[in-house]
Amino acid sequence: MLTTVLHKVFGSKNDRELKKLRPIIEEINRLEPEFASLSLEALRAKTDEFRDHIRTGTHDLRTRLEQLQTRLLSDESQDSEPDEERVALEEEIEKLEKEVLQAEAEVLDTLLPQAFAAVREASRRTTGMRHFDSQLLGGIVLHQGKIAEMKTGEGKTLVATLPLYLNALLGRGSHLITVNDYLARRDVQWMGPIYHTLGLSIASIVHDTSFLYMRK
Repeated sequence: MLTTVLHKVFGSKNDRELKKLRPIIEEINRLEPEFASLSLEALRAKTDEFRDHIRTGTHDLRTRLEQLQTRLLSDESQDSEPDEERVALEEEIEKLEKEVLQAEAEVLDTLLPQAFAAVREASRRTTGMRHFDSQLLGGIVLHQGKIAEMKTGEGKTLVATLPLYLNALLGRGSHLITVNDYLARRDVQWMGPIYHTLGLSIASIVHDTSFLYMRK
């Protein structure tokens, strides 16, 4: 009885988590008129702008990491035997690598509303499909490394374009895994125009071959 009352008053844990994401959805929606007014070239340029923002936000950490990596390579070329100083250097590099990843994640979170707004606009122009709020929610949840459960027909394929684009901005590639070879072949063509409009390439790999989407 108490559990039922608390659920009605405060909602389920899932409801509370989704409620926390509502301000992000509102921010993406506020950006929609701005992105809709952009020329195709200006929309494409947003990708370079986002990447510059990431580089700026992680510049100091990356510079320090590169210096330490160069120093380690120099030490290894001079002496093949490990010593305390080298071990300490390796540990510092490992720590910095984690800090870089954390910094990148934080920058991506700040870019999320703009990046999602860019994907929504690119999709509207190329496929005629505009992401609904529920699909934006799904994209945020996936970006956060959580599970988003959606029913058939609710647009999982379109949802995936959001976190895929955002994480591809890091320049290390972004992968979507499915056990369905047909969907892997179909969706690379279906969603390909969105990524191309934003200046990204997209390909599909199935068990016996691979496909690179080329725009006509």
